[in-house]
Amino acid sequence: QVQLVESGGGSVQVGGSLRLSCGVSGYIASTYCVAWFRQAPGKEREGVANFWTGLKIPYYSDSVKGRFTISQDNSKNTVYLQVNSLRHENTAMYYCEYRDGDCQFLRADDYEYWGQGTQVTVSS
Repeated sequence: QVQLVESGGGSVQVGGSLRLSCGVSGYIASTYCVAWFRQAPGKEREGVANFWTGLKIPYYSDSVKGRFTISQDNSKNTVYLQVNSLRHENTAMYYCEYRDGDCQFLRADDYEYWGQGTQVTVSS
């Protein structure tokens, strides 16, 4: 079993920034992939970014490229998502998800474990 705990969400104004954290614990593979997804009310879960710990390779969806940065603190088994230049439409619950080995696609079905989420609310 792998456990993931997200934190760092909150309420910010348009243009603001947050750093979301995903703590990974349990039976973790030697290399693994962590992805961030978000889901707004009434909408499908959307892949935002993922990170393969093997070669430290990040990947971003087109909608966040240039504004969001995914990174890892290997010593803490924590993956971060720095979210900048936030927009109203970025309001959502943000989840991190895990799979053993390398990253495949930003599809929720490709991941084996996920956390409870952290809420990001962007207001004027």
